[in-house]
Amino acid sequence: MALILNLETSTKNCSVSISQNGEQIVLCELTTDGYQHAERLHQFIQWAIEGCDYTLNDLDGVAVGKGPGSYTGLRIGVSAAKGICFALGIPLLSMNSLDILAHCEKKEDFDLIIPMTDARRKEVYTKTFDTNLNEITPTEAKVLDENSFQEYADKKVLFVGDGAEKAQEILSLPKAKFYTEVLPSAKMMGAAMEQKFQQKQFEDVAYFEPFYLKDFVAGK
Repeated sequence: MALILNLETSTKNCSVSISQNGEQIVLCELTTDGYQHAERLHQFIQWAIEGCDYTLNDLDGVAVGKGPGSYTGLRIGVSAAKGICFALGIPLLSMNSLDILAHCEKKEDFDLIIPMTDARRKEVYTKTFDTNLNEITPTEAKVLDENSFQEYADKKVLFVGDGAEKAQEILSLPKAKFYTEVLPSAKMMGAAMEQKFQQKQFEDVAYFEPFYLKDFVAGK
């Protein structure tokens, strides 16, 4: 039974949770278009610790959403996670941010789950799962057009994430559902991170890097 601090900063959602034995015991998150991760993340970590009966020294590990996603957001989240692990001498765990998104609450019976986050213009980060969350296609940066995902035209597909809004505007898939308001969140990480912890699937704190997928492009 592990006490794990979970961090997810790959999108405009800055999210922190603490889970014990795979169950969430506290959550602190905020979604803003301004990407206030640098200002908010450490404050949220402090609030999360204050919101439970533990201290940082009680943590057994730190888990982080590794991307793909916002270059700056990922740097902030991974740097914080590595710093805490190094200072406390505890293991680091990571999870693909699209895998995190695929763990959203599902209220209907689907054939496929396709998490999708915004990668600017008509491009998205995406991958495909079956309903048991087995990976069917790997993570990719995909430019959407009217022919995208037509191989799934006869399937009941759940597109989930802020990238699904682009898909909804472009795709013609009669059996598809689009959950556009869902973002990767630390609240979705607890069970998967507990399993990884028990299997000792740890990252190298010194050499671990975010999964950027694409090269950094500077804005104005």
